[in-house]
Amino acid sequence: MTNFLRKYRSFVSAGIEEAIVYRANFLLFALGNTLGAFVTYFLWKAVFQSSTNSSLNGFTFPEMVLYIFLSFFTGILTSSDGSSSVGDEVKDGSIAMRILKPISFTANYFYEEIGSKLIDVGVLAVPLFGGILIYQIVGTGTPVLNLGNLLLYFFSATVAYLINFYFNICFSFTAFFFRNLWGSNVLKNALVIFMSGSLVPLAFFPPVLQNVLKVLPFSSLLYTPVMLYLGKYSMQQTISVLLLQIFWLIFFIFLAKIIWHFAIKHLSIQGG
Repeated sequence: MTNFLRKYRSFVSAGIEEAIVYRANFLLFALGNTLGAFVTYFLWKAVFQSSTNSSLNGFTFPEMVLYIFLSFFTGILTSSDGSSSVGDEVKDGSIAMRILKPISFTANYFYEEIGSKLIDVGVLAVPLFGGILIYQIVGTGTPVLNLGNLLLYFFSATVAYLINFYFNICFSFTAFFFRNLWGSNVLKNALVIFMSGSLVPLAFFPPVLQNVLKVLPFSSLLYTPVMLYLGKYSMQQTISVLLLQIFWLIFFIFLAKIIWHFAIKHLSIQGG
């Protein structure tokens, strides 16, 4: 265990240093997303004000406010940039240095990302998640703060991050074949945002599409943790969605190993 920690500690440290060096980029990114969350808030406020019903598709307005800002926070917790990192390194040839290191290629990226995520989440956890908790405690008509739901949320969000990490690693291996992932990354991110319930809760989709999206891995990235926090699932549904998350995690871990086996044979180093 000590050897394991010593081996990967330097990668965590590298991730922390990178996050500190490029903290301005992260803060600008977070500011942009925060503004997006407020725009979404005012849009949903207008929708509820124009409706004669106090709830829409099972959401009251206070619950929708929690969903909006909690989905933003969850997006930061579960985000993974593996596909962009691998794609850039394949394009400039620096991927060779990672492959030559006598450690797991996937673990290399994972522990670097953990380091940067510690800084990112640490910066936003207190003001953002603290604000969500305060709103839930003092707000009128908000769901009662439930410790069990809170623990389920963090467990689910952790599994969601791992799913997203391995999904992006699987996607990144296509760079070994196509060399440049910029365009496909933009398309992939747009589809994930749509299918994860980030823009609109899946409960607002037509029943057939909703049922399809709920079993795909993308709902596990954001919709599932947020709905667990809001207490929208029964005990049976909770067990079902958590098992589905674990299934997708195991699926992408094995898929990453399989794709790596074939992708490494097609890698052509570019750049200097």
